[in-house]
Amino acid sequence: MEIELAKQYGFCFGVKRAIKIAEQHQNSYTFGPLIHNRLEIERLKNQFNVGLKEDIREFKKGDKLIIRTHGIEKKNLQYLKEQNIEFIDATCPFVKKPQEIVQNMSREGYDIVIFGDKNHPEIKGVKSYAEHGAYVVLEVEELENIALSDRIALVAQTTRKIEDFKKIASYLIEKYKEVRVFNTICNATFENQISARELAKKADIMIIIGGKNSSNTKQLVRICEEVCDSCYHIESEEEVEPGWFENRKLCGITAGASTPDWIIERVKKRIEELN
Repeated sequence: MEIELAKQYGFCFGVKRAIKIAEQHQNSYTFGPLIHNRLEIERLKNQFNVGLKEDIREFKKGDKLIIRTHGIEKKNLQYLKEQNIEFIDATCPFVKKPQEIVQNMSREGYDIVIFGDKNHPEIKGVKSYAEHGAYVVLEVEELENIALSDRIALVAQTTRKIEDFKKIASYLIEKYKEVRVFNTICNATFENQISARELAKKADIMIIIGGKNSSNTKQLVRICEEVCDSCYHIESEEEVEPGWFENRKLCGITAGASTPDWIIERVKKRIEELN
């Protein structure tokens, strides 16, 4: 069996930047998971004593806080400033962009529509910058019962599929007079998705490596499943099962943007041993 890695996979710019920031600020805490990868968070805790707190009120003056890649809500950022709590902002620049767009467009009187998962921390943060509220949707059908004005601004969660974003944009453009569409899907996400699809088309088994709570990894799984019958989403080499590879000719491997190289190498080595 041949083993082939996707042309583009793994750590994106924003995650690399956040990991470097965490490694440079030992004995600190992140507010919420720095990235959506449990094993990498454990490594940062064990090697650099970077802890994790889920409640903003747990932080006190004297603590050193790292803001996660997905960003935080505007009110929480204001709280940190008011309490004089030292923080290092590891928010991905590609996440800051929709935050800025939403804030500016809402100030100009546009209704805000956000394509994304309302429960995802990135979207909670982006929505908080809409000064008059925002509508968060994943499907066109969700827009049908929403009363919007004729001036709309549309942004997207950075890790969503471009094809799904186009459907939302097309619906709004056809129905409303003025629609400002901002494609805020990250280039690295887009490239990873294209590479995963290309590899999955010719592979007879795909291994997708990434956190089970990672949005961009879940998107890669869905994309691979569209063109490959055997797809497995795993977090580590320990989940690899020998029976998956019986009578396979080509095993494709890709990984989410929060998956470090050391995990990918371990998975690849495990598959090579079984092969």
